[in-house]
Amino acid sequence: MTETMTETMTEIMSNTLKSNTITQFAPALIAWQKTHGRHDLPWQNTRDPYKVWLSEIMLQQTQVVTVKDYFARFLAAHPTVASLAAASLDDVLALWSGLGYYSRARNMHRCAQDVVALHGGAFPQTAEVLQTLPGIGPSTAAAVASLCFSERVAILDGNVKRVLTRLLGFDADLAKSANERALWQLATQVLPHDDLWLSMPHYTQGVMDLGATLCTTRSPNCLLCPVEKLCAAKKGGNPEAFPVKTKTLKRSSQSLWLLWATQADGSVYLEQRPTPGVWAGLYCLPVFESYKALAAAVPAAAIEDLIDGDVFKHVLTHKDLHIHPVHLQTVEKPEHAALKIKGNWVATDAWPKLGLPAPVRKLLTSAMAHVVG
Repeated sequence: MTETMTETMTEIMSNTLKSNTITQFAPALIAWQKTHGRHDLPWQNTRDPYKVWLSEIMLQQTQVVTVKDYFARFLAAHPTVASLAAASLDDVLALWSGLGYYSRARNMHRCAQDVVALHGGAFPQTAEVLQTLPGIGPSTAAAVASLCFSERVAILDGNVKRVLTRLLGFDADLAKSANERALWQLATQVLPHDDLWLSMPHYTQGVMDLGATLCTTRSPNCLLCPVEKLCAAKKGGNPEAFPVKTKTLKRSSQSLWLLWATQADGSVYLEQRPTPGVWAGLYCLPVFESYKALAAAVPAAAIEDLIDGDVFKHVLTHKDLHIHPVHLQTVEKPEHAALKIKGNWVATDAWPKLGLPAPVRKLLTSAMAHVVG
């Protein structure tokens, strides 16, 4: 679809919105959210921008059920943005360990520091200024501004794109940025106009709730939808055809070898991963691209004592990692400890508190449980 076609489509749809959806969608959604929306999530029923921002960052590419425990742990450790800003990055990454997409944690830490240093410890109240902070994009900024400060701005995360493209019958390819911008314009038009202090938080929460509970990717529950009669996709009988996005992720795979060196007291050898790169900034078993490279990093006398562990797969969004752990126990031969890698021996009571990649934490935890058992 060309830019001109997109603009024409937007103009036509805008005229339709003025006479129909723009007056009915927001009121129906708000009424539904008050009685049937989600109200029991730990980051709801608050206008505290710190809690809302924290949840929004965690919920990017992550399921609600996973985020709940992490959210609680973060608030227990750092109940305020000032506390988070004062924490070390290692502490933040340790709390984040296992949640994935670690750039979110690094940006979150930088953002907290900027809020304190540049804004006196108070989050900006507009989406425009919020977007100047690290790790806050347009949709996250709109979520914080609308939920906490009732600014009339539209969010456009995955759930909302699905709801609105179905509602409007918006069949332009969202893989093209021009079409996504057009949808964002329409998303702004259907926002409520009246009593914004109360209506904007209910609307924003409602459109997220609708996408998460009824207007799901597969088998949407249209019969219970509060805007079923307004929905173009329902009228067309093809809601699952929306949204349209032709660009698909190209998955790849990679094999990594991990040197799992341990001592008699149970301590393990860890390095801090460089930035950028896989598991950047986290503490990890030394990583190698091949067995040959791993073998070159240990003393010659230790090569014959290397033991191959069971290979396992760790799934990332765009890539499958095939992990090859290689164990080196340094109990009887102290010279094995002279590893040719920058790192440190970390005691058994210390490594669980560090930020570790999920597969490494799982490996070490399983081994510890086996020893204890």
